[in-house]
Amino acid sequence: MSDDQQSPSRRRLIKSLMFVPMGVGAAGVLNAGLKPADAAATAAPEGKPDAYNPAFFTADEWRFLTAAVDRLIPHDEHGPGAIELGTLEFLDRHMQTPYAAGSIWYLQGPFLEAPGEFGYQGKLPLKDILRVGIKDFDSYSAKNFGGKKFADLDKAQQEALLKDCEGGKLKFENISSKIFFANLLTETRNGYFADPKHGGNKGMGSWKMIGYPGMRGDYLDWVEVRDKPYPIGPVDLAGRRG
Repeated sequence: MSDDQQSPSRRRLIKSLMFVPMGVGAAGVLNAGLKPADAAATAAPEGKPDAYNPAFFTADEWRFLTAAVDRLIPHDEHGPGAIELGTLEFLDRHMQTPYAAGSIWYLQGPFLEAPGEFGYQGKLPLKDILRVGIKDFDSYSAKNFGGKKFADLDKAQQEALLKDCEGGKLKFENISSKIFFANLLTETRNGYFADPKHGGNKGMGSWKMIGYPGMRGDYLDWVEVRDKPYPIGPVDLAGRRG
């Protein structure tokens, strides 16, 4: 498939992969872009929802994530969406790890505004960045949309809010909306492209979409091939073939 044949959202997402490691600890926060609003303005997720009962996120947080993740990487004619590949399961499982609890982060003061190259300068670990951000986002939505939480809005409204959140235009009470969006997008990407053992990328669906060979021992002959897709399906860490 040529670059011009892909949707703007999907094309930007794939082009950004050169900067995003294929693992749980990936920290890239480049913007994949948001798909334009669909003609049918409903809040239901596209694709087949993943059957999973969250252990970390509350019911309200889960509703927010289902809507937001579906807008960040939607199902379309070019490939599966984040919802159907189990990205929500990845998020819930990842929030229960030492990494999400900030085990390798420096979380002591002083807490200062600093250029992006200095990294995150706040006091909240990843799991609290998402939890606090979701609560603030829903509060902002309810205040500005007649009591409706984010998941209750139509897709056009959701996408507009996510774009404003990305740019730091939403004024949250307890966290920078820009920091929240960056971490939410990063975690969504991680779940979409990580090895299936972590809960997302069911059936190696995202790897198949982009032609990534996975954990195959040797595919050096194909590293510089640009005019045709990799002819063999991917292999995950458990040795399963896609």
